[in-house]
Amino acid sequence: MLVAADKFKGSLTAVQVAERVTAGLRKVVPGLSVEALPVADGGDGTVAAAVAAGFDRHEVRVTGPVGDPVTAAFALRGTTAVVEMAEASGLQLLPAGTFAPLTATTYGSGELLRAALDAGATTIVFGVGGSATTDGGAGMLAALGARFFDAAGEPVGPGGAALAELASADLTALDPRFAGVEFILASDVDNPLTGPKGAPAVYGPQKGATPEDVDTLDAALAHYAQVLEKAIGPKATELAASPGAGGAGGIGYGALLLGASFRPGIELMLEVLGFAPALERATLVITGEGSLDEQTLHGKAPAGVAAAARAAGKEVVAVCGRLALPPETLGAAGIRRAYPLSALEPDPARSIPNAGPLLERVAADIARDFLA
Repeated sequence: MLVAADKFKGSLTAVQVAERVTAGLRKVVPGLSVEALPVADGGDGTVAAAVAAGFDRHEVRVTGPVGDPVTAAFALRGTTAVVEMAEASGLQLLPAGTFAPLTATTYGSGELLRAALDAGATTIVFGVGGSATTDGGAGMLAALGARFFDAAGEPVGPGGAALAELASADLTALDPRFAGVEFILASDVDNPLTGPKGAPAVYGPQKGATPEDVDTLDAALAHYAQVLEKAIGPKATELAASPGAGGAGGIGYGALLLGASFRPGIELMLEVLGFAPALERATLVITGEGSLDEQTLHGKAPAGVAAAARAAGKEVVAVCGRLALPPETLGAAGIRRAYPLSALEPDPARSIPNAGPLLERVAADIARDFLA
């Protein structure tokens, strides 16, 4: 039995999901052998999943999205590091109910990458998602040695909106260690930097951006790419249109400028976490996340787990807080059946704080349906 589920956002971490599912299964089948492999798709929770898989956790003080110091972590095993931008520049680091769509910076994410290099990493998996930022990775690049100036020769301010004032860029002092590092951008989105499907238009509203803010940010990021083209040539505009450039407010673009290769987040994370050998040992796979919906089908963890399991001929069931996919869609994704907590408690106000006990109950149902 393999439990390979993502977090239930707002209620349970992926590790807690695995613990509760295991407890529920064993209530029906005492002594059942259960292997837990918490998974993530590159967004928030990626470092925690790596630590659960045996990586060491390293903490460092970095600059948060609005400039305050925060404690962020990356995961390291041997010379492979898993770095999660949300640890340094994520929405969860903002004060409750507060957004900073125009001014939030990814500077701390650059500091986190530098810390991973300092720790000896020669392979860096950079998970992006859950960001508070829309600065095109400019803050991250500045932390790694890039310089961005306005017309008066002064450094531009933090955040995406300030890039409208960008007059020149100097990337010659970027940390040279990236030239010798395998740097992989892990993301579940393939959006370009700007335009109707770009970072500001698609994800800006989630970060508090008004329609006017979206227009401001989109124009500023387009200008940013144009200025970078003057500094480093046509690859700056080519990369802006590349899949993944719009990930996490455009930090994907910054990573591509650093030489990163783009890989779908869940596909890469399953490799890093050692999913294939765990899958080989499994008879049944339980995956899941907080909401199984249309977004799940587009690169989210349960879809990746189910695809890999189906390819290996293993049966998959899913647990979730809410279910918004019909059985035929689940089946097409490789999931035989889903067990939503909402079937036991339809009121989210009660379900979310009680997700743990509810999850044990649905796991017991899985054991009765598939194991007893």
